[in-house]
Amino acid sequence: MTVLHLVDETEAADLAAFLSRLLHYDRGAAVRLQAAGTALAVFGRPPSFEVLAVRAVRLAKPYEDGLDVTLDVTVSAGELLESVDERAATAAVPAAVTGPPWAGVLPPRGGWTPEPGLPAPDALRATVAAAVSEFRSRTEELAPDGRTRAELDRIGRDIWSREIGRTGLPVRAVHAAQSLGFLRPGTEAADTGLFSSGAWLRLRTPYGSVVVRRAGLGPLGISVR
Repeated sequence: MTVLHLVDETEAADLAAFLSRLLHYDRGAAVRLQAAGTALAVFGRPPSFEVLAVRAVRLAKPYEDGLDVTLDVTVSAGELLESVDERAATAAVPAAVTGPPWAGVLPPRGGWTPEPGLPAPDALRATVAAAVSEFRSRTEELAPDGRTRAELDRIGRDIWSREIGRTGLPVRAVHAAQSLGFLRPGTEAADTGLFSSGAWLRLRTPYGSVVVRRAGLGPLGISVR
């Protein structure tokens, strides 16, 4: 079995927290793991937000059992979470699963350029709070027979698809970053950034990234490469 050795207990705890949050939104969540050397990227897609979430994990050393160079596999998020030993700072890679469609369409590894106009973290969190409040008030105003799933979805799309300023980044991406623990209180503006590569946009924080497409095909606006 492939064993991942993380740099310390904190890194293991953060990985476990990220996996737990993904499972909160999807009990059957899968994650794609990509690594080389001592850097591991964990990709997930919480369905409520229609974004890709990326958690970077630092490894203390390369893998055991002969996987010295690279690792690229899609696994059950629940099984990976069960294997995390925070005290030992290790995680065992579960058996591969048939990946969902999003797992075959990942953002590029390089070519990212900074984009201007991203508000400070406190302002981003305030935007999410205002959006949640608006959603709550608008749905509460609906008559009981008008509170259908279709109407709730319509209101949600109206609110969460709005852009942050003129950045092209939808509010749902910032909501996802906050809900997944990437946009934590105390995060400094200097430690966050918005980047683009082709049609992809990436909101990066010290704790992880949220990636969306500005145009394309499908609910994520993705095209296969």
